Amino acid sequence: MDLAIQLLSNLLERRQISVTFPGLNLTAQEMLEASSYQALCQIREILCDDSLSDPECFEKIERIVCLFEHMGSGCGSRHDFG
Repeated sequence: MDLAIQLLSNLLERRQISVTFPGLNLTAQEMLEASSYQALCQIREILCDDSLSDPECFEKIERIVCLFEHMGSGCGSRHDFG
């Protein structure tokens, strides 16, 4: 790493940081709870999908993994088929 970046990083990590989002009326916890509830509803919908038979269970799980990836939460290397 470049010396200037290391020095600047070291100086900044000791400073208090304040981030604001004007017009945002929800707390971080409220946003996470809303997002979590929406994810659970979608997961339940996927699992209740009777159009997939038991041998197609992989498809249900794949759809759930893709949902988590879409929300920005990967599933590690188990879903890295690339």
